Amino acid sequence: MSAPVVGVLALQGDVREHRAVLEQQGARTVAVRRPEELAGVDGLVLPGGESTTIAKLADRWGLLEPLRTAVRSGLPAYGSCAGMILLADRLLDAPADQQTIGGLDATVRRNAFGRQVDSFESEVDVAGLPGGPVHAVFIRAPWVEEAGPGVQVLGRVSGGPADGRIVAVRQGDVVATSFHPELTGDTRMHRFFVDLVRERRGGRRPASEETR
Repeated sequence: MSAPVVGVLALQGDVREHRAVLEQQGARTVAVRRPEELAGVDGLVLPGGESTTIAKLADRWGLLEPLRTAVRSGLPAYGSCAGMILLADRLLDAPADQQTIGGLDATVRRNAFGRQVDSFESEVDVAGLPGGPVHAVFIRAPWVEEAGPGVQVLGRVSGGPADGRIVAVRQGDVVATSFHPELTGDTRMHRFFVDLVRERRGGRRPASEETR
């Protein structure tokens, strides 16, 4: 089977870093800036960056509705940090006019951990990832305030004032993390997503679902 094609939303944020890690996992990547560039992708990554800026640019360039349609239609999607915000159905501490792509039945709080100066690193156990905790980098990160009944919680903060806060989730083919795995050299989150994309394209259920 040929390599899966994973699009990376390339309006703003750490696009190059995501593409590099995805390609290490055997995917072909394309930058997605226009609706026609969604055609032919097997999965989509929404990178970290500034969620309000990304949403406004997507709307201005006619990409917001095609993105919503693609995710609603079952295109596998992974969002890190700002990408989690973009995938959320509901937001807290967001501008009243901020739009999202949606697809994740969750309430996400923007900048939940504080400002840029409050960025930090921690170890997070992520369900379904072998090899021990993920070294997670949080930069003006959100968290999931409330997850819907169909959302699987994959990881929580352990220790500190944010102990127990949800920072990794999955709902079907939609995966989101508060942290930035593309910045750490740990490729497991990207491998997890590429495997999901590859198996969905082949019409198979991912192993993580088969064992549940």
